[in-house]
Amino acid sequence: MDTAVMICGHGSRDPEAIAEFALVAAGIKARLPAMAVETGYLEFARPTIRDGLEALKSRGARRILAVPGMLFAASHIKNDLPWEVNSFAAANPAIELRFGRELAIEPKLLRAAADRIAAARAERAVARADTLLLVVGRGTNDPDANSNIAKLTRMLWEGTGFGWAETAFSGVASPLVEPALRRVLRMGFRRVVVFPYFLFTGVLVKRIYAAVDRVAAAHPETEFLKASYLRDHDLVLDCFADRVGEIVDGEPRMNCQLCKYRSQVIGYEHDAGVPQAGHHHHVRGIGTDADPAPHHHHGNGHDHDHDHDHDHG
Repeated sequence: MDTAVMICGHGSRDPEAIAEFALVAAGIKARLPAMAVETGYLEFARPTIRDGLEALKSRGARRILAVPGMLFAASHIKNDLPWEVNSFAAANPAIELRFGRELAIEPKLLRAAADRIAAARAERAVARADTLLLVVGRGTNDPDANSNIAKLTRMLWEGTGFGWAETAFSGVASPLVEPALRRVLRMGFRRVVVFPYFLFTGVLVKRIYAAVDRVAAAHPETEFLKASYLRDHDLVLDCFADRVGEIVDGEPRMNCQLCKYRSQVIGYEHDAGVPQAGHHHHVRGIGTDADPAPHHHHGNGHDHDHDHDHDHG
């Protein structure tokens, strides 16, 4: 075996999140039949990223393509993941390690998001123009990552015909979900669709849905729909395979991928082709909530599942 693929996940204490990551990994493997594929996690769950890299080494990999199993390049992709991969590379100079880019925002993921939003089951007949879309991102201390959610919201709004769209975050960044929902209620839309731009479930996605339930219970006059997160949508799996292909081809990418003249961006399909004029060492591999081993707690008595880092996506 020459070339292998390492899918690098964030990790979660939520066993449902790990099971969903495994579903995605299986879909990626099916798209890359000629390559050995392993998975690993930065924290909580096993195998760790180092475990996955060692497994590929033992299978005879001479070149390993490391692909982040995450949506945006916040601190994990900018710091933690390169540290893990580079540490393995330094200890194994005979193996070539190449690092891919995050999923980010691109036409396929926009279409996957639009599919998830469209699939949210409604009990009332309400026009899109009378519906507000609330897109919820993870929220980080990185304004670059946060601004990507605002960009995603705008592209989904323009491409899908909602009457209005707003952005919120599950933690760290403002506005948080519940305050955002209470604010948009004042705008008088008959329906609010909440879409978490996450790859997998976990404490944050469940917290988002719980906030929607609380606000919905207090405001029966407005219909609230909880759209599914991305999960193992076919277009998500295609994107992962694309990221592997980019590393193999050494193909640089710039923002042209979201230009409506270059790609069929949702809502602007007719414009495509038109000529243009003029940090986690202490929790690595400690397990999920489904594992029998006791959790590690900090001295302050709080679990490490705080807002900003503990779900995929």
